[in-house]
Amino acid sequence: MGALRLSKRVIALSKRTSCLITKNAFQTKASEEGITKKVKLFETPLEVSDSLSDESIFTPEHVELRRALRKLLEKEIIPHVNCWEEAGGFPAHKVFKTLGSAGFLGVNKPVEYGGLGLDFSFTMAVHEEMGNIPCGALPMAIGVQADMCTPALTNFGSDELKKLFLAPNIAGDIVGCLGVSEVGAGSDVSAIKTTAVKRGDDYVINGGKMWTTNGAQADWMCLLANTSEGQNPHLNKSLICVPMKTKGIVVQPRMKKLGMHSSDTVQIFFEDVVVPQKYRIGEEGLGFVYQMKQFQDERLVGSVSALAICDRCIRQTANYCHQRKAFGKTLLSNQVIHFKLAELQTEVEMLRSTIYRATDLYVKGKDVTYLASMCKLKAGRLLREVTDACLQYWGGMGYMEGEISRAFRDSRLVSIGGGADEVMLSIICKYMDTLPSSR
Repeated sequence: MGALRLSKRVIALSKRTSCLITKNAFQTKASEEGITKKVKLFETPLEVSDSLSDESIFTPEHVELRRALRKLLEKEIIPHVNCWEEAGGFPAHKVFKTLGSAGFLGVNKPVEYGGLGLDFSFTMAVHEEMGNIPCGALPMAIGVQADMCTPALTNFGSDELKKLFLAPNIAGDIVGCLGVSEVGAGSDVSAIKTTAVKRGDDYVINGGKMWTTNGAQADWMCLLANTSEGQNPHLNKSLICVPMKTKGIVVQPRMKKLGMHSSDTVQIFFEDVVVPQKYRIGEEGLGFVYQMKQFQDERLVGSVSALAICDRCIRQTANYCHQRKAFGKTLLSNQVIHFKLAELQTEVEMLRSTIYRATDLYVKGKDVTYLASMCKLKAGRLLREVTDACLQYWGGMGYMEGEISRAFRDSRLVSIGGGADEVMLSIICKYMDTLPSSR
């Protein structure tokens, strides 16, 4: 059908960034003394290269989309990150409206609801670029808004629900959150206790949700609740769109966390909250199934963001060690350091290949639960390894407040949130048929 369509607003923004060129590792430049020297690759800004389209899942259109997003991030978001981190929050409505107006909150969502109508590979390109924001909180919050609370609504919601919640969510007019985890049910989704009991044409919701990203500023929640007392915990749940201004919803103060400081995380209680049954997404009782499908988007999006974080940490560490001297030579000249950085970059490229492979299969309509679980597992573990090793080479400077220490603390969540490492291993074992029988 020819070239894939890109939104006019994205094309207009990308044209203004077409001058971005990746600098060669051996480019020369004049120093202040008039002497030329060779510039190391890690000393140059990491731009969006045309070579990105050489990857099997990407095209020149993906490159232009990322360039447009890079320009937007550098102007509207990145300059404010340090302030938002110190303040312990960011203005979600303002940020999401900026992203929504440019088309970045509905990349693979239907055009009739304000999306760009592109395939999931474009979504992955966008979230890989989001990883260049120098904190983990913003990419996570944006991921929840764009691709964690909306997949089930997009795929199974009624037209009325999509007009009420999906369209304004894509436009950035409202802030969304996902209500799955509870105090006694984190990775064990089937164990949730929140109930939604029928009363006439309504549901009456009681219970609570924990660790809710965007919860303090959210206008609506994609809520998972038990809608029947069936014995099968996988077939007694439903996903419901809940307006957060509804009477009976109590949002607790923001929680203090190890990392992700600028992302608001809260506990939310529901006390006889009444919402229409027509706000249910899809069929009653299939909420668990829908959420498991929704998790695939979440895990792939979370994994691809890790690539840029790892790349940035390794490059920044190489540059720092190139400048920092100890015992008469640069730190980078020590074999133990440049070999370790090479090993880490190799691991990053292996993860990239697996993520791109999973994305390609997902776009083709295949079930990628097996690969997505592997991507999520490896991303979390590799982030911990990369940030820990890089921080070590920064020495005392690494222990100070900065991008490396921030990446170190932010990245710890990836092995916990969205399904802990141990849950990912269990899923992988299930597909390998090595999981012991419960009988």
